Amino acid sequence: MSNKVNFGLKNVYYSTFTNVAGVITYGTPVRIPGAVELGLEPRGDMTEFYADDMLYYSASNNQGYDGTLTIANIPEKFAIDCLGEEKDEDDEVITEKTTQKGSPFALMFEFDGDVKATRHVLYNCTANRPTVTGSTKTNTAEPQTNELTFVASGRETDSAVKTKTTTSTPAGIYDAWYTAVYEKEVSGG
Repeated sequence: MSNKVNFGLKNVYYSTFTNVAGVITYGTPVRIPGAVELGLEPRGDMTEFYADDMLYYSASNNQGYDGTLTIANIPEKFAIDCLGEEKDEDDEVITEKTTQKGSPFALMFEFDGDVKATRHVLYNCTANRPTVTGSTKTNTAEPQTNELTFVASGRETDSAVKTKTTTSTPAGIYDAWYTAVYEKEVSGG
């Protein structure tokens, strides 16, 4: 039985990775608490070619996604690991520099469904510096959120952008989703 609807967002994790000579190695996933909202807008335009007074050929151009993740707070570890901010060991302050370089990461998350939650992984993400906002308290203390924008693109090795589970994904794969970035195991033969 398939999900009829998706709702809710939870279990957001990231995993930094290295690419050495075409071999991608992902680190242990790290949780990003306080997920509020996630939006993914497709990147790439539809290519259309007209001939003989009609649409003669059309094809999609998948360039991944432009993403926006709204969370309660940017975790310190994420700021250091993925945004390239530096933490001073003596003073325990974090500094953002104009020369900083972020690191690519995989992003994992899930949306609840009426049958079973669908778990996703975006394999190759690069984040932009988050917006910084705040406002005064009034008669209520409304929590402020942080908005993180990122680009999710295809991996260099196989062009994979995103993978997601289904209601029939085997329990071994589904249950281990947040222990390591999912990659199809290729059997030797």
